[in-house]
Amino acid sequence: MELVLVRHALPVRRELTEGIADPELAPDGHVQAARMAAYLATEDIAAVYVSPLRRAQETAAPLVKMLGISPTVDDDISEFDRNSSEYVPVEELRGTNDPRWLRMMRGEWEEGHDDPNEFRKRVIAAFERIIAAHSGQRVVAVCHGGVINQYLAHILGIETQLGFFYPQYTSIHRV
Repeated sequence: MELVLVRHALPVRRELTEGIADPELAPDGHVQAARMAAYLATEDIAAVYVSPLRRAQETAAPLVKMLGISPTVDDDISEFDRNSSEYVPVEELRGTNDPRWLRMMRGEWEEGHDDPNEFRKRVIAAFERIIAAHSGQRVVAVCHGGVINQYLAHILGIETQLGFFYPQYTSIHRV
């Protein structure tokens, strides 16, 4: 079994006063998604799982179209900020030393973010379920940086709340 984890492409910044921010891809993000799809479409892929968040859905769209398959939407591979009223790309937060970035680095979670322990458990259970369902097959999961971090930390035996590396947009991680 080969599990191919793909981080979504570049989304737009979205900050709302109420409701859930679920941003679409930026123009550069659509280019990234098309390139990722062209790269992976030559492989024998049995299934594509995708987070229900718009940035992941739009990233997966060119790949599933090229493969001619329907994706499986899996809420358990959505990001820890899935219920947040804002989405600011992490490199913007980090680059400006934004107070939200500083709080995150101290291990403080924003309102609307999943509990870190529950998030990790949800992500691990999701991928273990996907792996069990696809013995001997190659499966792609289009998801999020936090999701990828938590699962890879789990299989590497690393205990971390935030993660241990920064997956780039449309980066591909094979397990």
